[in-house]
Amino acid sequence: MTNDVNSWMDKYERAWTSNEPEDVRALFTEDAVYYDKPNTDKPWKGHEEIVKAWADAGDKPEDWTFEWNLLGQDGDTAFVQGLTTYLNGDPTYDNLWVIRFADDGRAREFTEWYMARKNTPTE
Repeated sequence: MTNDVNSWMDKYERAWTSNEPEDVRALFTEDAVYYDKPNTDKPWKGHEEIVKAWADAGDKPEDWTFEWNLLGQDGDTAFVQGLTTYLNGDPTYDNLWVIRFADDGRAREFTEWYMARKNTPTE
């Protein structure tokens, strides 16, 4: 699955850069669940909610850089550590993602943790 994770992460960065709905949809199964934090009461469910929430975030490709590494995987589940550096005055974030893959390589469930680093602006 390492190659699948690498491929999925390439597609994720492409979608983040393009913000095109088709690129976002290609990452997730039609009934995927996206937890923008692990304890959220309202995860994004299905393509329409995921695409809308993605668009609402409004990240522009010139505003960020992203680095990641695969921490591990177990069966259909991958654990990714990331670093998102915003260049527009937003904080720098440490990220931890749990991605559960469907058989076709798309994510059926995605959970993210993101923590702003100290010594970065918080507003």
